[in-house]
Amino acid sequence: MSDLDDERFHLTLTAGGLPLMHGWWGKRPTAEHQYRSWIGSWGSVGGARIVLTERVSHGEQVLASWPEGS
Repeated sequence: MSDLDDERFHLTLTAGGLPLMHGWWGKRPTAEHQYRSWIGSWGSVGGARIVLTERVSHGEQVLASWPEGS
């Protein structure tokens, strides 16, 4: 597995437009688990936004965002 495969799924947490945390995972189930975990841990932070993206050939594609529609 290449370094790019290890960094295929990107998770970001921002609040008030400022970055608070981010992480990379190579497997989608692991990234989705972290996404749900971050919602539980950080979802009560005022203005929190959590976004899961997948690295694709033309950039990043959003797979999920919380709150929904954000």
